Amino acid sequence: MSMPTDREITFRDAIREALAEEMLSQPGMIIISEDITPGGGTFGIHAGFAERFAGRMFEAPISEASIVGVALGAAMTGGPAVAEIMYSDFMTVCMDGIVNQAAKIRYMTGGQARGIAAQHSQSLEAWFAHIPGLRVAMPSTPRMPRGC
Repeated sequence: MSMPTDREITFRDAIREALAEEMLSQPGMIIISEDITPGGGTFGIHAGFAERFAGRMFEAPISEASIVGVALGAAMTGGPAVAEIMYSDFMTVCMDGIVNQAAKIRYMTGGQARGIAAQHSQSLEAWFAHIPGLRVAMPSTPRMPRGC
């Protein structure tokens, strides 16, 4: 659907509209998050969704790992799912589900994994290097670890 370019809209309203469109076009789609019913969540993105999409909005406990796990399970059984994590600060709590499961599930099923498998073939050094406060030491030659 093309949007008029001169329309002013907030990010919140754009997200709300996009989610509502997807919920309408995909009858099996669910949304799982914290504090989304009945008030629509901390940011009001889901206001009115509990009534409009009854039985498809799931109130989660404060457990980001569970939110991602439920959404992954729903997606694996054929239902599109949105796992909404309220604040990006809590994304690291559910990184195993996102990075080691959701991102790799298609490689780990149907005999498609090669080498030492999808969960043993990453290079996360750059990810750690971009975390404020962490220092990453990575030798570039065999001599460096020994200090030779």
